[in-house]
Amino acid sequence: MAAPTASGSAAAPSQLTGALTPDSSAYVHEEHSAFAIASSAQPSASQFGFFAPILAPLARSAQRWSDARSALALPSPGTAEALQREVKSTLLTNFIFDGARADLTKALSMAPIFQVTHAFSMGAQQAPPSYNFGAVYGSEGYFLQGGLDDSGSVTVRCNRGWAPGHISKFQGQMTSVPGQSFAQLEHDYQGTDHSLNLKALNPSPTDGSGIYIANYLQSLTRNFAVGVEAIYQRPDGAAQEAALGYMAKWTSDARDAIATMQLQGQGVAQLTYWQKLADNVSTAADLQVITAGGRRDAQATLGAKWDFRMATYRAQVDSTGKISSLLETRLAPTLALTFGGEIDHFKSAAKFGVGISLESAGGDLASLDPNAPQPTPPSVPM
Repeated sequence: MAAPTASGSAAAPSQLTGALTPDSSAYVHEEHSAFAIASSAQPSASQFGFFAPILAPLARSAQRWSDARSALALPSPGTAEALQREVKSTLLTNFIFDGARADLTKALSMAPIFQVTHAFSMGAQQAPPSYNFGAVYGSEGYFLQGGLDDSGSVTVRCNRGWAPGHISKFQGQMTSVPGQSFAQLEHDYQGTDHSLNLKALNPSPTDGSGIYIANYLQSLTRNFAVGVEAIYQRPDGAAQEAALGYMAKWTSDARDAIATMQLQGQGVAQLTYWQKLADNVSTAADLQVITAGGRRDAQATLGAKWDFRMATYRAQVDSTGKISSLLETRLAPTLALTFGGEIDHFKSAAKFGVGISLESAGGDLASLDPNAPQPTPPSVPM
């Protein structure tokens, strides 16, 4: 006789909640109330959903690492190519010339940028008279530059901006002089606190010959950044050489002083320092030491630059006894004159240069009102 329930009546075994009958099995019939298991086998909507459980932890770790770096608010260190930009802009090494030269530039459009240039030079001690025709085109994401001189040499430069921080570059030269023709492929990436540059000079896909360079620059603090440069050379497909170089950059809090150091694997070291003394006055110092191939050479250079409203003056002295200066003055908005000179006291030699630059507007710019606001130029990837 069944046991009485709390209400005084007897209940059948099949009426008990969760009771199993002799013909039932919870493992076969998962929908049984005692073992209520809901199926979770849902198909993946992604073709690569198999990798989601593997990549998800890596993605979360990468996001946490990115958030930690963003919290530091590190500044961009710039590119390795522009590591000494302020020093090169102050010293005369890239500006001094001798003889006479004239540059005639005609701007045909402002948006997009389109201009042509005629450049003449003569009277230089180390170069024959020459003429060069050049053209520049720049638009949003593109920069094109080409040149043709009187010897038949053709130079080409092309920059393409793909995405924020990514710029691909190509430079090439075709000439009849043996060993001076080249092609260079390059890609620049600039992050918020780091930069990466990949470069290939005369690469050959058949035998792998060429020169390959990769450098990386990373900000460690607000004022300090370090980098590394790797160079791999394979000139003829058989011989090969590799070298590592290191670089460092220090910047003051006020961004008015910059010191850099470069150590190359070939035994070359370079130290530079740039200081902004006033709004229109800056100084720079450069020290180069060469210890490769049994050489023990060093050269120090000290220079200054003054910027005025319509002129720029540079002066420089180095340890080899050379004293040089350069004056660039603008007489009118479209007319500029340049005077440069250098004296070598140790060799009792001197050279002098004078240049004129004339700019004019053509095409759509010729009809613009000079008192009206000028059109905004596009953002060109440089």
